[in-house]
Amino acid sequence: MDLKLEDNVAVVTGASQGIGLATARTLHAEGAQVVAVSRSGSPTLDALTDDALVHVRADLSRPDGPARAVQAAVERFGRLDILVNNLGGPPPGVTMPRFSFEALSDDDWTAMLDFNVLSVVRAVRAALPHLLERGGAIVNVSSTHAHVPSAVNVDYGVAKAGVNNLTQALSEEYGPRGVRVNTVSPGPVRTEWWTKEGGAADVLAAATGNDRDTVLDTAAAEMMRLTTGRLIDPQEVADMIVLLCSPLSASTTGSDVIVDAGLRKAV
Repeated sequence: MDLKLEDNVAVVTGASQGIGLATARTLHAEGAQVVAVSRSGSPTLDALTDDALVHVRADLSRPDGPARAVQAAVERFGRLDILVNNLGGPPPGVTMPRFSFEALSDDDWTAMLDFNVLSVVRAVRAALPHLLERGGAIVNVSSTHAHVPSAVNVDYGVAKAGVNNLTQALSEEYGPRGVRVNTVSPGPVRTEWWTKEGGAADVLAAATGNDRDTVLDTAAAEMMRLTTGRLIDPQEVADMIVLLCSPLSASTTGSDVIVDAGLRKAV
């Protein structure tokens, strides 16, 4: 299917791995010109770079980081049509899951909200003047934690619920002016968050008495009652993000699309 993204200019944050990398790669394959933004590179991202996909190093947790990334896209390609706010998850130096509200200090809450909410606010603020010139699309990556309250990663769930609320507010204000704003809320995705040494798989393995491979292959899906019986592949989330970026989704705005392997069992 032609998603009609040829020569669109897109900024994708958190693009060195996981969902962000898969999104940048898919937009590029659809003919878009892509600025992949992350604090550091990765061999996979480096292998993708060419005249139409460039890597911009920026620390998006800093107040000036998102504006620098957007400006780099406009300077390189002359405009901006798409913003994918994929940056999020554990702030730098934080390992999740964390299992209790009582474990969280004010500093923990501040870091989580800054990394997951204010980074989106700042990126949207920087991108909007350019998006309003031509019309365009914003996709914010949230989480099923925004929908399913839990004592596990409670600060993360609150932050992502804020992203979902922000998305609808932005859609209401800017949709009539030609900028569509949507959210994709993934369930558990098999990314480095899970697979890195000391990551979520190791934390859950220690908590449950399993080994990390069992957690990744079966136990995590069983604990979360995933209908598909497995963690989600990043590409499956990226495909939905890119569809929402496309003009084929011209009447979809203010929506939250859940890609969760059947985790959220609610009407």
